[in-house]
Amino acid sequence: MRCVFKRVALSAAVLAGCVSSGWSQQKTEAQPLTAMPYSPSLDLTNLDRSVDPCVDFYKFTCGGWQKNNPIPADQSGWSVYAKLGDENTQFLWGILKEDAAMKNRTPVQQKVGDFFNACMDTAAINKRGDAPIASGMARLAALPDRASVIAALARLQHLSSGAYFFNSGPDQDPDDSSKILVGVNAGGLGLPDRDYYLKTDPKSVETRAKYVAYVAQMLTLSGETSEKAASDAAAILKIETALAKASLTNVELRDPYKTFHKMTVAQLSAADPVVDWARYFEIQGAPGLATINVAQPEFMKAVDAELTNEPVDALKAYLRFHLVTNAAPALSEPFATADFDFYRRYLRGAKEQPPRWKTCVHGVDNHLGEALGQEFVARTFTADTKAKTVLMTGQIEDAMQVEIEHLDWMSDATKKEALRKLHAVRNKVGYPDHWRDYSALTVKPDDYFGDVERALQFERARQWAKVGKPVDRDEWGMTPPTVNAYFNPQMNDINFPAGVLQPPLYDPKLDDAPNYGNTGATIGHELTHGFDDEGRQFDDKGNLKDWWTKDDAKNFEDRINCVRDEYAGFVVVDDIHINSKLTSGEDVADLGGTLLAYMAWKKATETEKLKPVDGFTPDQRFFVGMAQWACENARPENQRVQALTDPHSPGFARINGVVSNMPEFANAFSCKAGQPMVRAKACKVW
Repeated sequence: MRCVFKRVALSAAVLAGCVSSGWSQQKTEAQPLTAMPYSPSLDLTNLDRSVDPCVDFYKFTCGGWQKNNPIPADQSGWSVYAKLGDENTQFLWGILKEDAAMKNRTPVQQKVGDFFNACMDTAAINKRGDAPIASGMARLAALPDRASVIAALARLQHLSSGAYFFNSGPDQDPDDSSKILVGVNAGGLGLPDRDYYLKTDPKSVETRAKYVAYVAQMLTLSGETSEKAASDAAAILKIETALAKASLTNVELRDPYKTFHKMTVAQLSAADPVVDWARYFEIQGAPGLATINVAQPEFMKAVDAELTNEPVDALKAYLRFHLVTNAAPALSEPFATADFDFYRRYLRGAKEQPPRWKTCVHGVDNHLGEALGQEFVARTFTADTKAKTVLMTGQIEDAMQVEIEHLDWMSDATKKEALRKLHAVRNKVGYPDHWRDYSALTVKPDDYFGDVERALQFERARQWAKVGKPVDRDEWGMTPPTVNAYFNPQMNDINFPAGVLQPPLYDPKLDDAPNYGNTGATIGHELTHGFDDEGRQFDDKGNLKDWWTKDDAKNFEDRINCVRDEYAGFVVVDDIHINSKLTSGEDVADLGGTLLAYMAWKKATETEKLKPVDGFTPDQRFFVGMAQWACENARPENQRVQALTDPHSPGFARINGVVSNMPEFANAFSCKAGQPMVRAKACKVW
């Protein structure tokens, strides 16, 4: 992915949207937008001309932006991507207000409008308190024994997979990407990553103490005494720590072979007999499974041990907590505020909860994204923009072919397979060819929790219905308004939603130089993911298959290690350095993608007589446009979380790390050997 956001599972993050899980009653001057604001893809006011571009190109291109764009109080960081995402959200707010108030509505307008209305009715939500989960909490509290606790997992997972001990769901077969099988994976943690449970530095110890207090607070809000809640919180931390110890690290998860362990249900039952797996899959909607993929077998053994050895009361407390914490964003204000205070205020540094409309827009986008997306696309994404970005994508793929053909470190045998994969890449631009059908989902304007619950059940059923069927290669993993892009290695496709093809990321009013630098580099970035340390292990059909010679694989790793060594020297915050083993895929994609975009732009404009604009040569405009997508400000709390969990480097490293390895940049700005933006030994993969 190009930006810092990740796709999220059906969990607490989805219940309320990516911005926040609480709401705010504070007055705001924001108003619904009826048209998208315009910002150019190369903005001179974003520059800091006091900085030498050969010393710190990121500061030169983004210093003005950083000064003029302080982090909003409801955000843990702020960037060009986040700002455009916020503007998209404000524009969607206008659409939803209109859809909620209209008399004669289409079925799509009815569903998105009523969902938004229900979310905005905070008086009704507060009046219900914890009533929506009271019966579920009571049933868990009344479970009589260990066997009943274990049996309850199947029903709980059916609503919110991943929240309770482990995760399960349909996935593409690593051996045959045309088929869907069931995957079983790690889950069940309340903190963002396994390392939060295991690191012993003072900040990690403090975070665990804050988490235990949050767990106790949630249990107290749901009716426990403070003494009982404190005891249960300690027991829950113990369970989750055991699960964390058995989990793979984020770096290990980059190796797809580490999560590839196909077996029969009978074999899983023999290895991990505590759960009745045949019954479990039957309840999920997939009876009679032949084969599954168990991503982390050692983790599942830890699940077995916890379910076998932990006191029954501790297991019940764990289930109750995860029920309430996953439901919290859709419950009354005390629950939603507690959720915000820990996950957004403490962990990520946000100062205030966002206005309620923002949370509700994100909720609609998460649950009814392709319904809302139809409304967004019709108003923002022109046929001309689609045609131009499709053309640009093809040109960058042509540049990739030229690069592969001329690589001096790759053998002809591997080049042949690389070109086969390149020519098989599918390009998805703007929005799906076929919109998702939500007709079976009931949405009511006065039942927010019910709407969320039904939407989760609808999506869960939709996902499990895929098992045993051919893969739908036309399906998207992001909604059209999303400001992001991604490559899917098993689909072998690159995806650019309409939301990321808006100014200032793609600007039809400006010349090609900044557009190729910005959007073109994004296209190249996603394309090279098919050939990075993770994506390169999948063939042209998306199957997990080694198509590299041994020597070529070594040559490739040697070049990636050059990038890893460089980025490991960048400091994120305090004394925390970039974990370049985690970020190397994105770092290499930034470098390779920018080179491909530059090549494609040069080829596309080779017959034109380009002239300087605003004092910048065409080549300089390319690089300034490339850099200004990454302008950002970040709170130190959020930087610490991202350093542990995010496969993307901070913006300054993503720009300075790229240009310092490109002689084309040094030539454009007349940088000299020895200056910071000119590496003595440049890294080059593609």
